[in-house]
Order: sequence, then structure tokens, then C-alpha cells
Amino acid sequence: MSNQSRISAIYDLGQFFTFIIENEIDNKDNLARYEYLKEDFLKILNLAEIQNPWFTQSNLKFCLEQWGKVLIKENLKQWVEKYSFSSQPQKIGIIMAGNIPLVGFHDLIAVLLSGHNAIVKTSSKDDVLMSFVINYLQEFEALKNTIQKVEKLQNHDAVIATGSNNTARYFEYYFKEIPHIIRKNRTSVAVLNGNESEEDLKNLSEDIFRYFGLGCRNVTKLYLPKGFNTDLLFESFYEWKEIINHAKYANNYDYNRAIYLMGNEEFLDNNFMILRESNELHSPIGVIHYEFYENSEILKNELIANTDKIQCVVGNDFEIKFGETQKPSLTDYADGVDTMKFLENL
Repeated sequence: MSNQSRISAIYDLGQFFTFIIENEIDNKDNLARYEYLKEDFLKILNLAEIQNPWFTQSNLKFCLEQWGKVLIKENLKQWVEKYSFSSQPQKIGIIMAGNIPLVGFHDLIAVLLSGHNAIVKTSSKDDVLMSFVINYLQEFEALKNTIQKVEKLQNHDAVIATGSNNTARYFEYYFKEIPHIIRKNRTSVAVLNGNESEEDLKNLSEDIFRYFGLGCRNVTKLYLPKGFNTDLLFESFYEWKEIINHAKYANNYDYNRAIYLMGNEEFLDNNFMILRESNELHSPIGVIHYEFYENSEILKNELIANTDKIQCVVGNDFEIKFGETQKPSLTDYADGVDTMKFLENL
């Protein structure tokens, strides 16, 4: 089956996502089918939230909206055209994470568009939505029998696995004899230069609070120029105040606040998030770490030294601008590892 047919199938899924969010699509020929599927799919979204309460309807729909914007035919064609894939398909095992909705989807479409077949182990935290996606894609002749959903990987030629630092050690050992990509814990940081606009800081709040901060592209650490007024951060974050009404987020916020109080630690608080001065990159849910800096060159060297721990560096002086972390393109690879190049070289 031609790669063009696979591209068309994945594009169709993107159009369906767009229809769910905007009730509008490019190709009107599919309108009746999308309308027929819509009611059941909205039930799927509700079930996804029941399965994983972190997957609120707002975050699920944000996720669908971003994928709908990315899965355009021209984007998919340009992505694939950069590589030369073998005509002999291999079986690629994919162990998916479940920290944010459809976090393993990029790996899946990379495998499919490279002409390979996918053996998928979904996360128990994101099984409902991912299972729908797999079933949807396999309805197309081009992708029939190209995806196998399993409880345990077997008979695979290569593996792409995402997990914690602890599980990564297990993956490294278990899959050491075959080609693999093993992903570990990462987080993202923001570097402010003191000249940010009010809009910049509001966009930064999107990088922090979207998906409750659970993604590797979420900002958990702020580098602030010495003397920066932290009140400006609280003002810009205020529009996210309703986040405290989410029970699981509130439990984490309350727990961390209690720990800091009992430990007599200093922190800043606005009743829905905590700013805590720390040199640590990762912060708990409901907490943002910050650190003051004086020399931007020294800071850049520090960031380079921590490249293996950082997914994104956000700021007006950096490639990724405020508000863009949760809007990756097809070529924004997790851990900076080109998945398509890996698949090309098999």
C-alpha cells in the first residue's frame, strides 16, 4: 500500500479531530461520516476522563485541536519526504506513556508513515482514547493489519519506549539486543529577561498549567533576572485560578503546601499555586520552582549541561516562545531524538 494512502488516512483522523472541535472541515465529502461518529466519540472523551481524571474535557479538546492543526496533508508529506524508508516493513514495538492525552500518538504515526507495522502497548492511563485512534486508523485499507494492540510486547524488531527514569533502566536492559529509543523523565524551563510583556507572561501560564503541568513540555522551572518582581507572575497566572477546583490538583497543592509549612520552608503562594526558590528543575504538581540569575551566558552554559534533563527552553531569547510548548510540530521530537531517522536506519 502506498505511503500516500497512509498519509490520507492519518489526515482523515486529523480532519475528524478538527470537526469535533470546530464543527467544520475542509473536505465536505466526509461530513456525514463525521457527524455519525461524533456522538459516540464524545462518549469516548467522557470515558477517557473517567479512566483518568487528569484528562479533563478542556485538556482533551485542546489536544485534539492541536493535532487537527498539525495533521494537514502538506505537513505530513513534507515530513515523510525528508527520509528514505525500506520497502521491507518491520515490527516496531511502542510502549506508550499516559501522562497527557495521546502522548504516544506521534510515535504511532511515525511508525506507520515510515512503512513499518506497530505493536502497541498503551498506557492504562490513556487506553480509552488511544484505542479509539487505533481502531479508527485500521478502518482504512492502507492501515488494515498494520497496528496490533497488546498487553506485552513480543516478536518485535525494534522498540520505542517511554517511561520514568526507573522504568528506562529496565527498558535499556530488556531491549539491549535490538534497536531502540528509550525515553526518560524530562521537563521544560523558561528563561525570562525582564522585558516580557503582559501577553508574554500570560502565555507562559499556558506553558505551566496546561495538562496540570504533567507533560515533559510543561515548564516547571523559571529562571528570573535578579530583582525580578514575582508579583507580575501571580498577576499573569490569575486566569488559571479555577485549576484549584480540580480535586486531584488541589490534593497535590495542599499536600506540598503542608510539607513546606511543616519544614519551615519559604515559599510564595496565591492559593492555587506555589512559587518556591530552588535549583531543582523538576517541581511537584501545584509548585513552580524559580531561581534568580545575573549572567545570561553562565545560565546558557548551565542549560547546556542539563540538556539530557530538559525538553524545552522557553523565552523571547530562545527558539520556543512563550505559549508554544504544548503546540509541537511533527519535527519536534521527544528528547531531541529523530524518530523518523531511527526508523529509516533500521
